[in-house]
Amino acid sequence: MIDTKTIIAVLALAGALLAGPVTAAEEEAGGHGAAHIEKQSWTFAGIFGTYDEHQLQRGFQVFREVCAQCHSARLMAFRNLAEPGGPGFSEEQVKALAAEYQIPDESVEGGTRPGIPADRWPAPFASEQEAREIYGTVPPDFSVLAKARGVTDAFPFWAFNYFTGYQEGGPDYIHALLLGYHDEPPEGVELPPAAFYNEVFPGNAILMSPPLFDGAVDYEEGEGGASVPETLDQYARDVSAFMMWMAEPHLVSRKETGFRVLLFLVVFAGLMWAVKNRLWKGIEH
Repeated sequence: MIDTKTIIAVLALAGALLAGPVTAAEEEAGGHGAAHIEKQSWTFAGIFGTYDEHQLQRGFQVFREVCAQCHSARLMAFRNLAEPGGPGFSEEQVKALAAEYQIPDESVEGGTRPGIPADRWPAPFASEQEAREIYGTVPPDFSVLAKARGVTDAFPFWAFNYFTGYQEGGPDYIHALLLGYHDEPPEGVELPPAAFYNEVFPGNAILMSPPLFDGAVDYEEGEGGASVPETLDQYARDVSAFMMWMAEPHLVSRKETGFRVLLFLVVFAGLMWAVKNRLWKGIEH
């Protein structure tokens, strides 16, 4: 029989093995490892979490006025903004918004036409080659970026995520990244040309300049903007939440379905237990 000391030793060894590659990577990056990312409080967290409609509206405004100048969102259509569980725009608002953009269309005279709700969000560049010429690289698409990024927990704390249902690592990372810029790199750190120091970004050298700052966006009325501070932290929270919705617009319905399934399994297990007791009643086993 394995004793407690043996189990603790095995767990400690496993933790050391898992932590080893991370430490080596930090040393290769010049000894400056990525900063600890704090887990934020999100309305969509947990098994009963839902999106905050006003926050999504504010996040969309930040995305449209700031992020969309460089980043695409090719999987999001204008009509998605009016779907249940999202920012809550009306169909008329979506039609008016889409019409503000010119969409390439070779079938019409002139090659472009006003957008319609069925159109995808237009990219700020015509091709990847054009993006490289303008930005020096291709800015990542925002469509599913909140699901493609995450937070790495040290062993054994990541195991608790299976019980808490933690899946907000992407928004936590994006929020921390937007707040992670430094005016000057730490002493002894040299950055490549045109790069900026960010304590969260892997390697700490990021080509994107700080996109947000206090007062960068004037929130419109009707989006909870009257009582919401126009600060860097608030902008980062709102756009991170919007990016989470963009990556998983049906998150609420998925959670509702999962809860129904769990409830069914609990009831079904109870019925099977009752049937078992009834069939084996009075029989020695």
